[in-house]
Amino acid sequence: MKPGPLADLQSEYVKRLSGPIGIKEVEERRALPSAERKDREGELLLAALPEDALLVALDEGGREFTSADFADRLQRWRLEGVKTLAFVIGGADGLAQPLVRRARLTLSLGAMTWPHLLARILLLEQLYRAQQILAGHPYHRK
Repeated sequence: MKPGPLADLQSEYVKRLSGPIGIKEVEERRALPSAERKDREGELLLAALPEDALLVALDEGGREFTSADFADRLQRWRLEGVKTLAFVIGGADGLAQPLVRRARLTLSLGAMTWPHLLARILLLEQLYRAQQILAGHPYHRK
């Protein structure tokens, strides 16, 4: 992510979140046909995942949650002893199917298509919102 408003917003949400937050970016720089690029990006993403991570794939065909339901899901995983969550956001061509199949959950941010940098900001905001919901903080209002 280049310096600017999106990077500033990302930094703000990362600061607000408790616990360690790591953001890894992968990129296939070779000019490949769309399907090959998607497969290669999937390989790079899989290689970047922490070994013990529970994988959540962001995909338009995934499940939609309310913010409260998303917070409940995160809390359930915490109670199950999940220590590391890894959320993956695909590039312009989406996520490779092996990556989606490995995911414990496929999550949709809605029916609209978002650029991956905005999707990252939306995800960070929802993680922060979930944190505040679980803490009983009034940040989340219905």
